[in-house]
Amino acid sequence: MRILLVMDPGIPVPPKGYGGIERIVALMAKEYLNQGHSVDLLASEGSYIKGCSLFVIGKEGFPPAKSEMNKAIRVAWGFIWKNRNKYDLIHNFGRLLYLLPVLHHPIKKIMCYQREITSRNINIFNKLPNKNIVYCGCSNDLIKRAGVKGRWKVVYNAVNFDEFQLTEQLPGDSPLIFLGRIERIKGCHTAINVAKATGNKLIIAGNISRLREEREYFENEIKPLVDGCQIIYVGEVNDEQKNDWLGKSKAMLMPIEWNEPFGIVMIEAMACGTPVIGYKKGSIPEVVEENKTGFVVMNENEMIAAVKKINVINRTGCRETAKAKFNSDVVAHEYLNIFSN
Repeated sequence: MRILLVMDPGIPVPPKGYGGIERIVALMAKEYLNQGHSVDLLASEGSYIKGCSLFVIGKEGFPPAKSEMNKAIRVAWGFIWKNRNKYDLIHNFGRLLYLLPVLHHPIKKIMCYQREITSRNINIFNKLPNKNIVYCGCSNDLIKRAGVKGRWKVVYNAVNFDEFQLTEQLPGDSPLIFLGRIERIKGCHTAINVAKATGNKLIIAGNISRLREEREYFENEIKPLVDGCQIIYVGEVNDEQKNDWLGKSKAMLMPIEWNEPFGIVMIEAMACGTPVIGYKKGSIPEVVEENKTGFVVMNENEMIAAVKKINVINRTGCRETAKAKFNSDVVAHEYLNIFSN
């Protein structure tokens, strides 16, 4: 099969730092190649996947300027129309608008949503003549909250479990970990409360948002509680550091205050054998399997109780359970089987 993977300009595929969707695009490109398919990338300059041909949709630099995004639409339209008979599948992680020239063409089209789904463009596309287009969301919760008509399929996000090292046994004084961008809706303040209530150390790893209100949140509510002994902030981490910190931690805390579409960090933790304790919001109940890969809780008190019983979860079993559902080869098969169902 000849596949075209499409992503917005701004962040290269794979990303050099932050870029969750770009990581998924890179993973799918590699898996499609491993499964014997031919893969081209229509993506930002600076992208590179061995074995793929890159066609540049726009400049590197995030966030991209509005003019750069408008230019990307024109580039995508021209490239996709010119090559409409070259590909068997267009797998689009960027703007839905990119698919307009081939909306009614028989080429198979998968449109993926990793963030909140807005109905306006989809409703317009549904009213136009169209063939072979399937919309995908990274969780059932994301799709249900959108409530948009069309042919929809849930395909979860993935990681390559081979890139994460299992830590089977940990000493009793191993820390908890909070890993993610430090914003109020991510719940870092709650993670600190839970660590203090349970007498555990807490590793806080992640970048500080550039937004003024989130910077103030960090400076006023998080930083004063970081003492370097029990509450430790290690900053933004790369893949190697992430693997190390997750493997050292007895559990990852996800006390989110919003309906997160899919936190990839959850399955990164599970790949290290580290169970996840998260609030019952967004995709968390779909990702975390109770008593196998973690616990789903309703509030801070329940999270405290879950931390105290974390040792009932077998770390090897945690990894294997998650791998069967979220490994990159499994997810790639699910995408490619969409049109077989």
